[in-house]
Amino acid sequence: MPRSISITGDDLTIEQFAQVVLNYTPVKLHPSARSKMEQSHALVERMAREERPVYGINTGFGKLSDARIDRQQIEELQLNLVRSHACGVGTPLTEVEVRGMMLCRANVLAKGYSGTRPSVVTRLLEFLNTKIHPVVPSQGSVGASGDLAPLAHLALALIGEGEAYFDQKRMTGEAVLRKNRLMPLQLGPKEGISLLNGTQGMLSLGTLALLSAETLVDTADVAASLSLDALKGTPTAFDDRIQRLRSFPGQARSAANVRKLNAGSQIRLSHLDCAKVQDAYSLRCVPQVHGAVRDTLAFARKTIEIELNAATDNPLVFVEEKEVLSGGNFHGQPLALVLDFMGIALTELASISERRIERLTNPEYGDLPPFLTANPGLNSGFMMLQVTAAALTSECKVFSHPASVDSIPTSGNKEDHVSMGMGAALKLKKIIENLRKVLAIELLCAAQAIDFLAPLKPGREAQKAYQLIRSVSVRVKRDRSLCSDIERVCQLIEDRKFSEILKP
Repeated sequence: MPRSISITGDDLTIEQFAQVVLNYTPVKLHPSARSKMEQSHALVERMAREERPVYGINTGFGKLSDARIDRQQIEELQLNLVRSHACGVGTPLTEVEVRGMMLCRANVLAKGYSGTRPSVVTRLLEFLNTKIHPVVPSQGSVGASGDLAPLAHLALALIGEGEAYFDQKRMTGEAVLRKNRLMPLQLGPKEGISLLNGTQGMLSLGTLALLSAETLVDTADVAASLSLDALKGTPTAFDDRIQRLRSFPGQARSAANVRKLNAGSQIRLSHLDCAKVQDAYSLRCVPQVHGAVRDTLAFARKTIEIELNAATDNPLVFVEEKEVLSGGNFHGQPLALVLDFMGIALTELASISERRIERLTNPEYGDLPPFLTANPGLNSGFMMLQVTAAALTSECKVFSHPASVDSIPTSGNKEDHVSMGMGAALKLKKIIENLRKVLAIELLCAAQAIDFLAPLKPGREAQKAYQLIRSVSVRVKRDRSLCSDIERVCQLIEDRKFSEILKP
């Protein structure tokens, strides 16, 4: 891990995002970015002294963009903008989500197209490095001029207002600055709107979701490999020759993962000559379904990589041409679509996993005992785990209804088409939480089923997954509550323990 990361506005990676946001790697402003910012700020200052109206510098905002603001009121204009837009509601975003917002916003400003002083970025980075996290309500953004309300709450703390968390305590923005011996940031021309305009709320949540989703699709391959063995399925459908004839990269990778996991399976050797020819789709079509999810995430990764280094402010300052241009780079549609797409794809992972859980617990499909218990009737075994998985999957289907197809006019109909990207991000977060639990249930069911096939063992790599499960959840011999078992396996998933098995 690097000692620190320098941001330029042009080359922030998803991996660097994770290092700063999740692992608290210090971050600083690159000298080249400082120079670009100083030049664009000088142009903004010059325009602020001129008589001609320039949106975002000496005019009102949105529907009020025709209102001309006197030079003496420009700083008050920016302050009023932050205060008036900080009207979000709902449960505050988590610490890591707010850290992601601060890093992404700092990187946008570092590009040098916003006209802000370097001190605005260094203040954001001071908050990151000092672990100050503004209180940012999760609701209130329609993803039109970006995530205005969430970013306004973030900006409030920079100027010594609003609230923030520091040292695990919630306090006023004024108190947190005083405690860290920081002066409130004085907003200059255009700096208020530059802190608010952009997609960094949905981008932060989306980047975190992508990182979790990539872990979950790996975990789904591991769970499927255990279920395939436990149900005495055939690995024929995973043959590389089949995958090559369709050539989707995600399909090839998921098939290769299952082949690797199940190699050397004693369970497979025990039923080589059985009469069964084909398995159900939830087993046979794992490469096609899991692979499609992988390809969806690959598309989402490309979109997020672009957005991390995109200028999403408005207006944008072009130093060489000495122009300030007003456009729509703040619109969240590119992100809103891929966030919805990710939610749909991950819901499919939950759906196919739940079907494998049903096959593991239903005695109609094989020679496993009913509901994976040795004494059915007296014991209900894993009956309710399948019910829980069904409930979670059904919730995912509701959450996967796209937010991005909706639009509701705002700002006096000036902003007459909005993306609803933040809504898509918040729904995606719930889908990920549910999917993690569904996969944990499948892993528990598969491990219990494999115990009934002892002394036969699954594939060599799959045994590592089995041992991981058994390290936090012992075999169920008589009924007990499995709530804590699910949570412990969920933690293993979140800690990437199963996905690490797939590393070369």
